[in-house]
Amino acid sequence: MTAGQGFDLHPLAAQDITGIWTYIADDSPQAARRVREEILAAIRALVPFPNLGHKRPDLTSRPLRFTVVREYLIAYAPEEKPLWVVAVMHGRRSPRVMAAILRGRA
Repeated sequence: MTAGQGFDLHPLAAQDITGIWTYIADDSPQAARRVREEILAAIRALVPFPNLGHKRPDLTSRPLRFTVVREYLIAYAPEEKPLWVVAVMHGRRSPRVMAAILRGRA
């Protein structure tokens, strides 16, 4: 989907971003577009420096890293080429729910 930009989205991560856009667009399409672009820009910025994110052993034992954009947590596999984005989740979700989401995405 976006491998030409140095990253690729898990199909459900693409749905995550679309869901975020849809939720925000109900109030403001312009704001939704800005948030989506900020998320994608943050992912693109990780491509040359994939280890910049932090680990979250409370959420997963997998070698994933995480970065935050606004209130959204982006989970990605830094060792994958292209960079593999696993999930984009609201950071205020329950850690149990976030861990379950990550377990379901290989």
